Amino acid sequence: MTHIITHGSILGGIVTTPDMDGALFDYCVHLGLKLIEDRIVSAEESVSWSAPGILGRRIATLQPQSGAECFIRLVEQPVPAKFKPTTSFGWAAYELSVQDVFGWPARLEKSGFNIIGPPRTIPSLPYFVPMQVTGRGGEMLYLNEVHENTPTSDLPKAESLTDQIFIVILATGNLDSALQWYQQRLHLDLGDSHEINYTMINKAFGFEDGTQHRLTMVQAGRLPIVEIDAYPAAATERPVQNGMLPPGNSLVTLAINELDTLDIEWIARPRQRSGPIYQDRRVGTTIGPAGELLELVEIT
Repeated sequence: MTHIITHGSILGGIVTTPDMDGALFDYCVHLGLKLIEDRIVSAEESVSWSAPGILGRRIATLQPQSGAECFIRLVEQPVPAKFKPTTSFGWAAYELSVQDVFGWPARLEKSGFNIIGPPRTIPSLPYFVPMQVTGRGGEMLYLNEVHENTPTSDLPKAESLTDQIFIVILATGNLDSALQWYQQRLHLDLGDSHEINYTMINKAFGFEDGTQHRLTMVQAGRLPIVEIDAYPAAATERPVQNGMLPPGNSLVTLAINELDTLDIEWIARPRQRSGPIYQDRRVGTTIGPAGELLELVEIT
């Protein structure tokens, strides 16, 4: 499935890491992504993301070998002592389309990734086979081998060993409010809702296996975009060091048809920007309903 950019398309995600060289080894050698930029964070970027503390720090841009216009950016910054994956609000994980998921445990040996959930088939979800890992910065990645589309969404089969981010997962303490925000503010559609035995959440909070949690998909037609998960009362705000980005899964970039039609507050006024992701288009960043950083790139 060719990666076509339309309203709501995921253009990328930022991951923070305490060790840029180590992370590049993990993402390029083990995941097989290609490095297309390795530079320092500009003043414009630090202002746009409301993170003055990252000015002058290293940022690397990675792209799938398939050529899909969906990029992972690594930003070097310390990990807050109180940060623990899957326990706080904001971006919780990025789901990547991959090939040969059962071969991934061996590929990730001697990498900085920790396997949290090994690959396994789920009889009730025959559409893909998932596995979950965390990286050096506490980021969570789901590596999913897609088999077929779901009844309500089109899922991209990987055209390289590791391909595009096709779903981003948002953790919230108020599911209904978050859904309303994405539907009304970004003009997106609501997809299927489920209550599931969510292994990642249950492990993180020490809940019994079988504890059910609500989630709902946000889509644009049949294009899946954001899975919004209802987190338990024990979840906390993401611990962010002064002037830094949120740790782990930090920021998501989406394509949007017309920025001026959106009823949102910008961190800084949208401006035309260059680079692999932006391609001389207007870009602005806002803070979403769960405190998440959401960067929007105008495509029309």
